[in-house]
Amino acid sequence: MHSLPLLLLLLWSVGSHGFPAVTSKMQEDDVEMVQKYLENYYNLKSNGEQIERQRKSSLVVEKLKEMQKFFGLKVTGKPDAETRKVMKQARCGVPDVAPFVLTEGNPRWESTHLTYRIENYTPDLPRADVDHAIEKAFQLWSRVSPLTFTKISEGQADIMISFVRGDHGDNSPFYGSGGNLAHAFQPGPHLGGDVHFDEDETWTSDFRDYNLYRVAAHELGHSLGLSHSNDIGALMYPSYIFSGDVQLSQDDINGIQAIYGPSENPVQPVGPQTPQVCDSKLTFDAVTTIRGEVMFFKDKFYMRINSYYPEPELNFITVFWPNLPSGLEAAYEVADRDEVRFFKGHKYWAVQGQEVLAGYPKDIYRSFGFPQSVKNIDAAVFEEATRKTYFFVADKYWRYDEYKRSMDAGYPKMISAEFPGIGKKIDAVFQKNGFLYFFHGTRQYKFDPKTKRILTLQKANSWFNCRQN
Repeated sequence: MHSLPLLLLLLWSVGSHGFPAVTSKMQEDDVEMVQKYLENYYNLKSNGEQIERQRKSSLVVEKLKEMQKFFGLKVTGKPDAETRKVMKQARCGVPDVAPFVLTEGNPRWESTHLTYRIENYTPDLPRADVDHAIEKAFQLWSRVSPLTFTKISEGQADIMISFVRGDHGDNSPFYGSGGNLAHAFQPGPHLGGDVHFDEDETWTSDFRDYNLYRVAAHELGHSLGLSHSNDIGALMYPSYIFSGDVQLSQDDINGIQAIYGPSENPVQPVGPQTPQVCDSKLTFDAVTTIRGEVMFFKDKFYMRINSYYPEPELNFITVFWPNLPSGLEAAYEVADRDEVRFFKGHKYWAVQGQEVLAGYPKDIYRSFGFPQSVKNIDAAVFEEATRKTYFFVADKYWRYDEYKRSMDAGYPKMISAEFPGIGKKIDAVFQKNGFLYFFHGTRQYKFDPKTKRILTLQKANSWFNCRQN
């Protein structure tokens, strides 16, 4: 096993340019982490054998590329900073490449009426909370499929659920807190369908540590025959992400229905779809600059670009701001205050960096002086040249003085009067390098506020350097 970490360390030195230097001890720890990650989740075979260096090099590179492609990272074959960051996230213990402990092929339950039993309980939560979390997790899947689930209190159930720690006899040991949170086995006899939660974790019913309902819902997908999804918005995505509400994406629904058929409900359920950054039909809810970066918001996701990483990043808003809601409608930055404001309905939140400031959300009426007839803000932008904030509502706009903390007199005015050619309604707007970028549907207008002219018209997602727009 000695040569494999050495190889990874050599690869590391090639792929870590541009990132701060780390101590040799940290490098050794991360090298071991990369090796174990590829062994556990991408079926990297080492078995302590001395393999010829070039062969081993190509094998490790191949597995790294496989992992990077799965997670939508830049495919380098090197353990770069973004790759290591993903590897360090808490996640499901089921591999992304199926190992020998899971049934091969495409297993499914022959019956659609299944039983489950909770063998023991975690001391982290009241028993009633555990029962409720597990029941809700089953309900997620039963609502979108013909499956039904019945809890039994003794005997052998189809799906046995337990809290265990360390080596618990299934050839898939846990290794303490963090890392593997839980694992489940695909349909079949004996261990088939069973779910094991790591008792070394702290299980909760809220945002803290690891939400039992969220993890259970994911693991039960494996119990029913689903593998991991590379759709970050899917419940079956391997990394633990808790965005506040637990729901099945359309990707999850398509997966379970491919195995068991459609729901028996007269109206087929649908789930949210994850934005695709290079979809020519992509639209945005809000766009703003944040400390020099441009961030785009859609449903519960953000997309961002920066000069350090060429690929656009897609992730949940709650990764940065756990207390912000999904479906944000407007956002703008006052850079000299290092403050960004997010709007939804008649409420808004102010953040600095990743911190939501105390006392928020506040309402737009008391803070900005909007009339009660304004129910939400469509778009907003702070213009550095005028030191004013422009709020867009339907076909009108207001102008707000950030330093006097009051609306300027004579507003609202028609959008078409001040910003000719961009249409009667704005979805999003931000300022960069003295120009305003307005978004309406799939269109983006680059506007010069000095000449009041449109300079270019492009697709809304043109910032993402997509090959086809």
